[in-house]
Amino acid sequence: MKKFFTIPNIISIIRILMIPLIIWTFLVQQYRVAALIIVILSGITDKLDGYFARKFGQVTESGKMLDPVADKLTQMALCAMMFVALSETEQQWATFVAWVFVGYIAKEIFMLLFALTMLILKKRPAAAEFWGKLATVVFYVVMSLFILAAPEIGILAYHFDGLAMPEMAANVLAVITLVLTIVAFLSYIPDTYRKFVKDAKQAEEVKEEN
Repeated sequence: MKKFFTIPNIISIIRILMIPLIIWTFLVQQYRVAALIIVILSGITDKLDGYFARKFGQVTESGKMLDPVADKLTQMALCAMMFVALSETEQQWATFVAWVFVGYIAKEIFMLLFALTMLILKKRPAAAEFWGKLATVVFYVVMSLFILAAPEIGILAYHFDGLAMPEMAANVLAVITLVLTIVAFLSYIPDTYRKFVKDAKQAEEVKEEN
């Protein structure tokens, strides 16, 4: 249990506990500033857990599992939250963006199932590389911008409608987020392929030795 309750793991648990708080504060219009602050904190702590794990030598197998789970749950919750809010506006641009976020959720579910399959096969899922890290940073930036300035649903739209971002900008940001996360997913494939090839060769060598 001591190895589980490390600083990085505690941060990941806190990030998971933030999820219902983000959703609640976003759904109550007058609390959306709080939702924005919590999303930014979630994004910052996403980077801190890895930093602390390396700095204090607290890289653990449980942490390697917990960190991506916190990532995926947070990202899917934010996309679902945006889908609901955008769908309620009944605007054409909002409908398009809402379904872009559904595509993001579908991709995240697929990645979770893929990672679970890898673990069942006793193979470690590939760690996040450049594209994965970039996609995560862009995701949190875009979510923060949507909460702050998206037409119809953002903080600025509620208080100062003229300061909301253009609808086209919202469309472009949503598409960039989805494209980057797909690129990030594709970037995992070569490493995953190498794992299978390496394991197959090792199995073949053991068979030949016997």
